[in-house]
Amino acid sequence: MKKKMESALRKALLKDGEMVYELYEWEMEEYLEYWRKGMHEDKDEFVFVLDERKGAVAMVLITKNDELFINEEARDKLKVLWEGAYISNIEKLMPLFVDQLSKDILPVNGLKYTNTKIDDFGEEKQSKK
Repeated sequence: MKKKMESALRKALLKDGEMVYELYEWEMEEYLEYWRKGMHEDKDEFVFVLDERKGAVAMVLITKNDELFINEEARDKLKVLWEGAYISNIEKLMPLFVDQLSKDILPVNGLKYTNTKIDDFGEEKQSKK
């Protein structure tokens, strides 16, 4: 079950596969306000949520300005927000996504930006503005 789930997520997230709007409507739409409220309370820059059911994948991304992106638009927006790190971030988070979804828990990911970068030697340095 987990292998099929991971395969569907990889196809949708890493190979620009099709996502299913009906899954968003059925499983996610009713929680938008709850996720939006949590994002603002936590002072996150954005939140994204994934779902997978029987090979179908849906995704939602909400920005701190309350912009809503669904499915492919959410994936494309996340690629922009994670400029240069999208693939590695998805790869790192994939086991968590699969674990939570296999327990019928939607992975809700609220994220903040920092102004600290790690150089090639693992040392923190302040980014220039």
